[in-house]
Amino acid sequence: MSLLIHCPSRRVFLGSMTLGAAAFLTRGVFADELSKTPAQTEGPFYPDKLPLDTDNDLLIVNDAITPAVGKVTHLGGRILDANGEPIRNALVEIWQCDNTGVYIHTRDSGRKPRDTNFQGYGRFLTGSSGEYYFRTIKPVQYPGRCPHIHFKVRKGEHELLTTQCYVKGEASNQRDGIYRSLRDPKSRDALTVDFTPMPKSKAGELAAKFDMIVGYTPEA
Repeated sequence: MSLLIHCPSRRVFLGSMTLGAAAFLTRGVFADELSKTPAQTEGPFYPDKLPLDTDNDLLIVNDAITPAVGKVTHLGGRILDANGEPIRNALVEIWQCDNTGVYIHTRDSGRKPRDTNFQGYGRFLTGSSGEYYFRTIKPVQYPGRCPHIHFKVRKGEHELLTTQCYVKGEASNQRDGIYRSLRDPKSRDALTVDFTPMPKSKAGELAAKFDMIVGYTPEA
């Protein structure tokens, strides 16, 4: 379930996350400053039938050799509680449309051609420092919505957060009703992520870091 992809670009990406996450490695540091990540609607296209392949590499389905179409993106971050403590063994799910704007949902993909090389959904079990990682594509627009990726975080039987992340600098954000429903600028900033070119990537790969703060109280 928590498949890791051992490739140079992944190591570069995870290394770039280390400095930004360092503040959270000291127990309880900045705890008073942490605000919970805003929740957002699940939307109508959470997969109604999960794909056979549900690992954290959305670009390759099972043992296929043809990758999905889109800008390769290394997406990761950490799941923390409101005290800045990492949450281990949290299940992070993501789902998004393919490069043509189609989800893996029968009410969407049943009516339009879909990139069958794009997994469309993935999940990852966080490690000891609360980290997660996915290889996917940069999200794209589809009718009525700006580019976004859906997230759901669970811990055991508890659903901790359902939200979405958005692309920083994307012009269509301001025309998106769900994005604009975030009235507080800090809430918008919490869900708006830089998709930046990865150093030394000859293929033009991108990296995005999205940390999430959830309400979670460990069981005694």
